[in-house]
Amino acid sequence: MPSIRGLVSSSLRFYLFAFTLLALGGLGLFAQSGGNSGTVTGTVNDGSGAVVVGAQVVIQNPVSGYKRTAVTDSTGKYVFSNLPFNPYHLTISSPGFDSYSRDVDVRSTVGVIVTDSLKAGGGATTVTVDAGDLLENDSTFHTDVDRELMEKLPLESQSSSLSSLVTLSSPGVAADSNGLFHGLGDHASTSFSIDGQSVTDQQSKVFSNQLPSNSVQSIEVISGAPPAEYGGKTALVIQVTTRSGQGVTKPTGSITSSYGTFGSATGAIDLSYGGAKWGNFIEIDGLNTSRFLDPPEFKVFHDKGNEENIFDRVDRNFTQKDSIHTNLNYSRSWFQTPNTYDSLNVQNVIDGGATAAPIFGNVGNADQRSEIGTFDIAPTYTRVLNNSAVFNLGPYVRRDAYNYYPSGNALADRGPANLQTSSISQARTLTNAGVHADVSITKGNQTMKFGAMYSQTFLNENDSLGIVDPTYTFSAPCVDANGNPLAGYSSQSQCPGGVSGQNPAYLSVLAPYDLTRGGSLFNYSGHTDVKEIALYAQDQITAGNWLFNLGFREDLYNGLTSARQAEPRVGVSYKIKRTSTVLRASYARTLETPFNENLVLSSQGCLNPVLNPLLACSSDSTGTLQPGFKNEFHAGLQQAFGKNLVISGDYIWKYTHNAFDFSVLGNTPITFPIDWHNSKIPGFALRADVPNIRGISAYVIMSSVAARFFPPQVAGAGATVGQAGLPFRIDHDEKFNQTTHMQYQAPLKIGSFAAPWVGFNWRFDSGLTAGSVPCFNNTGDPNSPCGASALPDGTPAIDLSGLTADEQFQAGLTCDGVKATPTMALPNLCPANQLTSNLVHIPAPNTENDDHNPPRIAPRSLFDVSIGQDNLFHGDKDKWSLRLSAVNITNKYALYNFLSTFSGTHYVSPRAMTAELGFHF
Repeated sequence: MPSIRGLVSSSLRFYLFAFTLLALGGLGLFAQSGGNSGTVTGTVNDGSGAVVVGAQVVIQNPVSGYKRTAVTDSTGKYVFSNLPFNPYHLTISSPGFDSYSRDVDVRSTVGVIVTDSLKAGGGATTVTVDAGDLLENDSTFHTDVDRELMEKLPLESQSSSLSSLVTLSSPGVAADSNGLFHGLGDHASTSFSIDGQSVTDQQSKVFSNQLPSNSVQSIEVISGAPPAEYGGKTALVIQVTTRSGQGVTKPTGSITSSYGTFGSATGAIDLSYGGAKWGNFIEIDGLNTSRFLDPPEFKVFHDKGNEENIFDRVDRNFTQKDSIHTNLNYSRSWFQTPNTYDSLNVQNVIDGGATAAPIFGNVGNADQRSEIGTFDIAPTYTRVLNNSAVFNLGPYVRRDAYNYYPSGNALADRGPANLQTSSISQARTLTNAGVHADVSITKGNQTMKFGAMYSQTFLNENDSLGIVDPTYTFSAPCVDANGNPLAGYSSQSQCPGGVSGQNPAYLSVLAPYDLTRGGSLFNYSGHTDVKEIALYAQDQITAGNWLFNLGFREDLYNGLTSARQAEPRVGVSYKIKRTSTVLRASYARTLETPFNENLVLSSQGCLNPVLNPLLACSSDSTGTLQPGFKNEFHAGLQQAFGKNLVISGDYIWKYTHNAFDFSVLGNTPITFPIDWHNSKIPGFALRADVPNIRGISAYVIMSSVAARFFPPQVAGAGATVGQAGLPFRIDHDEKFNQTTHMQYQAPLKIGSFAAPWVGFNWRFDSGLTAGSVPCFNNTGDPNSPCGASALPDGTPAIDLSGLTADEQFQAGLTCDGVKATPTMALPNLCPANQLTSNLVHIPAPNTENDDHNPPRIAPRSLFDVSIGQDNLFHGDKDKWSLRLSAVNITNKYALYNFLSTFSGTHYVSPRAMTAELGFHF
C-alpha cells in the first residue's frame, strides 16, 4: 500500500505534467465540453447557402436566467461552450434579415450542431419567450440557478456562500447552523458534482472549505430521484459548472472589496482570458470577520475567523477532437469556537486535585480554535469520438486537513456537565483520490451514458482527550450523601463514609487521564482507507410527448465494512402541450454509505474502555457503522401559466435501512457519524418561478418534509436519544419552510443614470426539532421523555435543574413572567402552565410526544434586502459597481437549534449590513 505522501507526490507530478501540456497545447478549432456542460455549435446562412457573417446569436434559459451572446465569424459559425445541461431558447438576428428563433436541448457532453437559415427582411429583433420555453420535459425534479441570480441574492453566510445559495434557492432544504443544510429529511446527504468530479464529503464550514462561489457559473440542484450516474450521498445532487475563460478574447474580470457588520471585510479578484482553443479563469478571495461561525449566544464574542481561496480553471483544445480542462483549488480557514457565558471565567481545580479539599480558582476563558486546509486537483480529458459520441476521463485528488486546538489551559475547556467534560485536540486528514470515465452517446431519440468510477479515501485520525470536570460521573471516586460526585480524592479507599461514599459508577480506567487529579492526555490514532467502485448505464429516450429515463448502477464499498448494491433508477414524464403541463414519476434505489468525518473513532472508539464513557456511547451501539440502502419514490408535475409563471413540485417518500446522522462531542465542532436502524421520510417540495415581468423576477420555494427515525442506534458514538425504542423526529425535521425572493430592475433613467436594482428575501422556518427543551407529561406516554414533577402543593411542574442559567437564557425561558438571564437561573421547579419562551416551542402539558409533537425551535421569519448599481459612472468598457445588503434586517432574535445532541446551540445571525464596491473590466 503506497503512503499518502507518496500517493500525493506522484499525483502532483502527473498533474504538473498535464498542466504543462495545457500551456504547450497543439492545434485545433474546438472540442466538446466535459463534465457537467455541453456545447452548441451552429452555422447561419441566408437560405441560398451563403453564410451570414456578423449575425448576433443569443442563447438563454428564462427560468435560470442564463444568457450569453455570440457573433458569427467569417465562416458563419458560432460556438457556445461550457453550457450547463438545460433546454435553451436560441435567437439569431442580422441587419436585413428577419429574426429567427429555435429551441435547443443540451443534455450531454455530446455537442449539439445546428444549421439555421435567415429569411430576407428587416423585422425588429426581439427575444420572445412562451410557455413552452418555461417547461422542461424531465422526470427528475431539479432547480437551476445561474450566476446572474447569485450576484444579486443576499446571502446569510459569507464563509459558506455556496451552502447559503442552495438553501435559499432549492426547495426541500432545512436551514441549519454554520452553513449546514439538510436536503429532503436526510442529514447532509449531498453530493457536489464539480465539472464531473464527485465530492460527497460534508461541506459545512466546520468540516471542510467549500468551493468559492465566485468560481461558479451555474448550479443545478437535483432533488428528485437521482440518475444512475450519481451515487453515495444523493438526497441532493448539486451539479456545479465552473466559470471558464475559453472564448474570452479580451481579458475580462473584476476586483471587489466589502466591509460590514462584525468587522467583516472581504476582497476578491477574478480574471478570464482565452481564445477559440484555450482559456483560463482564475479567482482569488479572502474573508476576515468577527462572526465566522453561528454562536451559541446572540451576542457575538470569541468568534473570529478568516478564509482564503484560490481557484484556477484552465481549458485547452489540442486538436479538433481532443481537449482537457483542469480545476485547481486551494482554500484555508482559521476560526475560533464561539464561547458561551458558561465558558467565561471558568472555575476549576488549581491545586490539590487528588486531595479531600481541592482548591478552585479562575482558570480563564475557553479558547478553542480550528484550522482547515483543502486542496483539489482535477483534470478532465475529453475525446470526441464522432459527432454523436464523446469520451471523458478525469483523475482527481482532494484533501482536507482539519486541526482542532484546545484552550492553552486545558482546564478552561470545562463546560456544564451536559456539555463538555473533556479537553480535546484533533488532527485528521481526509484524502480522496480517484478517477471517473464515461462515454456519452446521442443517437436519434436516445441520449445514453455509460460510466465507471473508482475512488480511495484515506482517513487519518489523531485525537487527544483529558477529563477536565472534577465531578464527572465516571471519574470521581466518591459521592456525597445525595449521591452527587465529589471533586478531589484519587481512590475510593479515601471516600468519606466508607463504602457508602464510594461512587458506584466510578471507572478506575479513567484515572490516568483525569487532568483535574494530576493525570495526562489519552491519545488515540485511527486509520483506514475506503475503496469505492461504481459502474452505471443510463438512457434517456424521447417518444413523442413521452420521456423515459432508464438506468442501472452497481456500487461496491470496502471500508471498515463491505457492501455492494444493485441500484435500478427509473423515471417517466409526459408533456401535455395543450395545457403546458408535464407529469412525472421516478424511483431510485441507492447505497447509503457512512460519512467519512471521524468514521474510525465513531466506529471503534466505543470498544475502547477509556473512550467509551468520554464519547457517551450507548450499550447497543458499539459496532462499526454499516452501509445501508434507500428506496425513494417521487411523483410530481410542472405547470406553465402563459410566459410569466411556471410551477414545479414533487411528492417524496423515502425509506432508508441504516439511516445516518451525526452526534456532537461537547461544546466543539467535532462530530461523529451515527447509524440508526431505519428512517421514513415523506413530504413535498415546490418551486414557482416568475422569469421577468417588466423588470420584476421572483421565485417561491416551499417544502414540508418529515424525518422520522427509528431506534435502536446500531452504531456510532455519542447519541443519547431514542431510548424509548420508539420513532422520533431527528433534529433536522421541520414541518414547513419557504423562501420568497423578488428582484426588480427599474427601467427608469435620469439622463444617463440608470435606476438601481433591488433584491428581497423572505425566509420562513417553522422550526427544527429541539429535544432538550424541558416539558411536562404525566400521561405515561412511552414516547415522551418529559418529567412529571410537582410543587409542594401538588401543582404540576417542569424541572429546570438540568439547565444552567445561561442555557435557560439561551432557550428564552420565562417562568411566571420572570425571564432567565445568563447569571440568574429560574427556580428549579416551574409550574407547567407558567413556563413560556419566545425562542422555543414548549408542548402543552401532557401533549409532548417525540414522534408526533416534539419540542421545536420557535417559528421565525427572516428578511434580507440588497440594492445595487452595476454601472455607477456609466462606463462603456470599464464599470464600477456598488452593492448594499442587509441580512436579517429586522434583527430577529431567533435560534437555529438548542442543545441538540447532534449540533448544539446556535443563534441565527443578528442584523448584518455590508457594502461592496467593485471594478469590472
